[in-house]
Amino acid sequence: MRRVPRIGGRLARKDVRRPIDLAARIDRIESTDEIRQLAHRYALAIDSRNLDDLVELFVEDVRVGRDASGRDALRAWFLDALSRIRTSIHFVGNHVIDFEDADHATGIVYCRDEVDRVVDWGIGYIQYWDRYERRSGRWYFVRRQFHRWFMVDALTRPEAGAGIDADGLATGRLPEAWPSWSRFWQEVEGRKASSSTKDH
Repeated sequence: MRRVPRIGGRLARKDVRRPIDLAARIDRIESTDEIRQLAHRYALAIDSRNLDDLVELFVEDVRVGRDASGRDALRAWFLDALSRIRTSIHFVGNHVIDFEDADHATGIVYCRDEVDRVVDWGIGYIQYWDRYERRSGRWYFVRRQFHRWFMVDALTRPEAGAGIDADGLATGRLPEAWPSWSRFWQEVEGRKASSSTKDH
């Protein structure tokens, strides 16, 4: 059984599964590029509302919610979700990919999005926590977990968590979704407490 790393955990881990021989190294480079293309094609399909191309980026047995699976169910979900907004622009940025083995990987993708929400023009930042799998020589999404820093009107000064529940999509709240975030602040508080004790 392969070990599945927790997405959102430690970032600076060593890639213990680095390929050694030339063929495996070339395959890793090609796989990295194909996986990055998944994220870009996803953004294009969302913004162009090309649901047929969109669902083809996912494995055939993709899980949709708790009770459904398959591309037809995923297409129906996107049809409903995307009908609530008009124009959208998704600009893909940083993309970190970690390979579990030659055919399985995880990734974290940053994305700036702008959305015509009918009542206003929203601007926000998303982070996707992905799982990828290669099947029959082609890479697919197995899962995309959606997290958001904020989504606000273009004229509003953003702050963490602002407006993220307004669109009706269930998202993880960033930066709190990262386990390292709370550990960092606990360490800061611990240092303050320790410093305060030394002062007395």
